[in-house]
Amino acid sequence: MSLSGIVLGIINVAIVAAVLVLVGAVIVMFAKWMNFTIDWDVQRLYLLVVLLIVLYLIVALLFGLPAVRIIGHGPSPVVGAALPPTPNIMREN
Repeated sequence: MSLSGIVLGIINVAIVAAVLVLVGAVIVMFAKWMNFTIDWDVQRLYLLVVLLIVLYLIVALLFGLPAVRIIGHGPSPVVGAALPPTPNIMREN
């Protein structure tokens, strides 16, 4: 992998982390606006989950493992749908 690919991957991981932390902050702000407090332990657990996601993405980047795609992924089969059988091609010499 090239250096530019690693740098772009790290920037991508940072963007994912920032978006996840921003989502958590908006949820806490909305809950505060509704006069509902979210315990600090729950907030720390959320940040731990964000940290684990970031760690997974960095390991996937460095070792070339596939990361889970949510946006930009092609069509996926419906759960429980039968896939067409693969052709059985045998060549005789």
